[in-house]
Amino acid sequence: MKIGITTFVTDEGISGPKLGVALEERGFESLFLPEHSHIPASRKSPAPGGGELPREYYRALDPFVTLGAVAAVTERLILGTGVTLLIQRDVIHTAKEVATLDRISQGRFVFGVGAGWNREEMADHGTDPRTRGALLDEQLEAIRSIWTEDLAEYHGRFIDFDPMYAWPKPVQTPHPPIFIGGAEAAAERAIRHGLGWLPTAVADPAEIPAQLARLDGRELPVTVAFAPVDPALIDGYAQAGVQRLVFSVPTLPEPETLCALDEIAKVVDRYLV
Repeated sequence: MKIGITTFVTDEGISGPKLGVALEERGFESLFLPEHSHIPASRKSPAPGGGELPREYYRALDPFVTLGAVAAVTERLILGTGVTLLIQRDVIHTAKEVATLDRISQGRFVFGVGAGWNREEMADHGTDPRTRGALLDEQLEAIRSIWTEDLAEYHGRFIDFDPMYAWPKPVQTPHPPIFIGGAEAAAERAIRHGLGWLPTAVADPAEIPAQLARLDGRELPVTVAFAPVDPALIDGYAQAGVQRLVFSVPTLPEPETLCALDEIAKVVDRYLV
């Protein structure tokens, strides 16, 4: 099983390039960065974990720019988004960004996408929260067409474009791995599209079989995020055949971040590269 890290890279913590180098030096396989274009001041949508929304949500750097900088100073580290809020993005521009980053990194990009939770943020982008799932379905189909076809076109309810040329194409074939972030609806979407699933870790190893049963026996790749540093849980996911486990690191200055990585590495050392 592969071991990765997710964190908010902001203007107040360790830089992306320094974090990437530190991860590679310690044998971690991957870095996944979340995305928020902004946080509306209304705060009508409750925070995913309840309570006050952590400060780093307001200050997150753009994941694609940051991962491009990380790609320049690393050689093996897998670079991922966890998750890109595709429903708030132009699908053609995003297809180019992903393909460009896959080129820059020589095929090291993993595309985590999700439907999001902040309804006010979606609305600011002109996205109707009520139809975000249907929009995401079309975007996934359209973006794969752009990546894999020399003359791409798509005609749907939300996404519509006539035949066009769009380069670069990704290094990875047929395209970078795609993981759908979320719970039951995300698992169903992953099954429909034949893509990977990116759920949040359960707290008890005994809950792992029920969680993975949502894939209904499909052998799809699974990356589990926000895992607690619990040896029993880690081994449980490994035995269940999960492809990758991703641990969350708080946004901290460089010295504190390096200490946090060292502590995680001690627990998962047998799984590190």
